[in-house]
Amino acid sequence: MPKMEGREYHKCLGMILPVSDAISVLSGKWKLPIIISLQFGNKRFSEIARDIPKITDRMLSKELRDLEMNKLIKRTVYDSVPVIVEYSLTEYGESLDDLIHELYKWGTKHRKKVMTKD
Repeated sequence: MPKMEGREYHKCLGMILPVSDAISVLSGKWKLPIIISLQFGNKRFSEIARDIPKITDRMLSKELRDLEMNKLIKRTVYDSVPVIVEYSLTEYGESLDDLIHELYKWGTKHRKKVMTKD
């Protein structure tokens, strides 16, 4: 197998590092489904949980904290009785729209490919 040298190595590494960073932020089973749920509007915790079958409240809470820490979502607490907490995508979170659409298109094609018999 040929070795990469100099410029090729740095170009490859230059692609790998940002993609690895993105995967690190978006990794796991639940982060993208949460983001997709919020693409359809601001939601309360229970509404997000309803949108995503099989996610536990504990996991949803953890993933919401991670997404907020990475500035992809915003948590707004309204001063009311009872207190209302709402989640929304930040402008930065909305920057994932094109990526999610491309993943949707690829996933649809992939599903058809693996579900059909050759």
